[in-house]
Amino acid sequence: MSNFAINRRQLLQAGGVGGLAAALAAMSPGAAQAAPKQQAAGGPIITDLGPAVVQFSLMSSLLVGDTVYIGSRNLNPVRIIGFHLPTQTITSRTDLGSGYSIQALAADATGQYLYAGVLRDGIDGKPNIYRWDLGTPDQPAIGVGETGDRDIRSLAVAPDGKVYAAGGGLTTNAPALWEYDPATNATTSWGVPDPGATIAQSVAATASTVYFGTGSTLGGGNGSSPARLFAFDRTTKTSTNILPADVATGVSVTSLSVLDGQLGVGVKGPGKSVLINLADHSKYTIIPKTGVMFRQLGNQVFFVKEPGVWAYNITTKKITQILTEDVGAMWGLDVHGTKAVTVSSYDVIEINPATATAVKYDLTEAGAPGGPQLCMGLAAGAGDVYVGGTGTIARHQLASGQVSYLRATGEAKDAVVVGGVLYTGQYNSRGIYAYDPTTGQLPFQVAALPAGQNRPLDVCWDAVNGLVIAGAQNDTGGGGCFAAYNPVTSQVTTKVNPIDSLQMVRAVATKDGVAYLGGDNIYASGPRSTVVAWDPVANQELWRIDPGQSEGIAALAIQGRYLYGMSRRAAGLFVIDLDTRQLVHTGDLSGVCTDFGALTVSRGIVYGVSDTTVFRIDPITFAVSVVVAGINGGWYSGPHIAADEDGLLYTTRGTNLVRIDDVGAMQTLRRQPA
Repeated sequence: MSNFAINRRQLLQAGGVGGLAAALAAMSPGAAQAAPKQQAAGGPIITDLGPAVVQFSLMSSLLVGDTVYIGSRNLNPVRIIGFHLPTQTITSRTDLGSGYSIQALAADATGQYLYAGVLRDGIDGKPNIYRWDLGTPDQPAIGVGETGDRDIRSLAVAPDGKVYAAGGGLTTNAPALWEYDPATNATTSWGVPDPGATIAQSVAATASTVYFGTGSTLGGGNGSSPARLFAFDRTTKTSTNILPADVATGVSVTSLSVLDGQLGVGVKGPGKSVLINLADHSKYTIIPKTGVMFRQLGNQVFFVKEPGVWAYNITTKKITQILTEDVGAMWGLDVHGTKAVTVSSYDVIEINPATATAVKYDLTEAGAPGGPQLCMGLAAGAGDVYVGGTGTIARHQLASGQVSYLRATGEAKDAVVVGGVLYTGQYNSRGIYAYDPTTGQLPFQVAALPAGQNRPLDVCWDAVNGLVIAGAQNDTGGGGCFAAYNPVTSQVTTKVNPIDSLQMVRAVATKDGVAYLGGDNIYASGPRSTVVAWDPVANQELWRIDPGQSEGIAALAIQGRYLYGMSRRAAGLFVIDLDTRQLVHTGDLSGVCTDFGALTVSRGIVYGVSDTTVFRIDPITFAVSVVVAGINGGWYSGPHIAADEDGLLYTTRGTNLVRIDDVGAMQTLRRQPA
């Protein structure tokens, strides 16, 4: 989505070889980081705490012969590695020249060429389809095609070698079906079959037909199209929607696989999957379970439905679970001999379907090449700083300099430390997680959010009521939710769409037992910057105000009697007097911010961070001044800033974690507001 673009681009500009080398040198989990300090005359003291998150993470996999090829996620440069199953080692690697993640891999019928489609920040003219000659793996993959859609999320190769791509521009452009012809090296669009779709996640091809699945799993709601499955005639390039009525209420077609005479179809929403007869699309079989990544072995069709891998027997119509352990997100499923093979966020996993047992091969131990990553959420307290990554949370112990990595399925989008315990808002659809370093237990879910509320956005602590407060977004249906988790009782209170049906709960803050919810609306019309005062115990609205921002709210913070807020893109500052419930100030942040930002309070002052700058807001005049220019943090889903008990600030500069001691703050803090 749009909030990813700026900071990924800055990483490409600022990360460089030096940043990668420094990160690789620090990859030992117990290695203490050097902490060089910098201070300009009269300025803050900045301490570099080393790479924030270093790991190998992935977003796709495909078995070709005896080798599982794995596409990286959130690494610079993006890379494909080959994991050789017989020897359980990494035997090959190639780096691509653009993009930030690889979600799509496909091989031609001969197994000679592996194609990769990348996710990228914008239409930059660089290739987003690459080809790797597996016969000469020491030679790099080459860019062969560029589509007019931002992201490629699925690839398929027809028997004649032509390549088909699905993806789309998410909330801005309806997705088109694209074809790359290796004979002519031309990439052409076959058009947009559904202008109301926001994404295309799946494509498959036979000699006669290209199957193209669309829907609205990102930026859904507000009239966007439901799931549809288009069969394109490869001769006429005309299409027909063939999705059976049984699953037509689904949100999106998420997976397509050509099997033995059938097309395996995964649909998000209706709790069912479909096997469609390739010769006669009107004939189909319903599998009464949602699934993706279908593969066939004899009369069994394997598929993934997290947290497991399942088998559907075509003859008996029975479903059995063949991988029972929760291994986290899985990125690929294949058949190797009599085994099923999947790749999780951490391991290559061989599954024996006859015994429902599995063997895992750790990718890091196998030599998967990691590197510094763009970061997610951030929290500081009790001597630790936690930084969210993909499938992991990095724990920086400040006293020793030790960095350890905590496996946590999904992404910690935001976090808070309370009494030494970490609480995170965990994407995708994982709710609220907790981690207590005194127990040694890995982070685990303590509270689920309502169905569809898949993207937690902001987390804070209500000390009066003893509640972890979280706001979230519904990617597929629009709107969002409020959640309050009580760590003592383990109870969670939620409210779907507390602002309205269009605004997500982008930001949360709390004072005197009242939660304040900041709205953001991704659609073209409707309210987009509403602030709602919410009673988290009674779970009801107290009052609301619209500060009149032209874009949605990015962040909220409270100091004294004032609620501070910043909006997106237009980069506006607003201040609300909580005693009078009046808007008392609006200002311009465009000089220090271009889109997303975050706010925190330290030593009685509200601080902010944007994609470029750390800044402070004067508590009397509300004037904005720069603390650190050119911070250029390496953030995956919007910048973050946190303060510890001593008032020290933490954020990232590039992909490194930094500590900021704003020693000049007292000069700004002339007196506290009444």
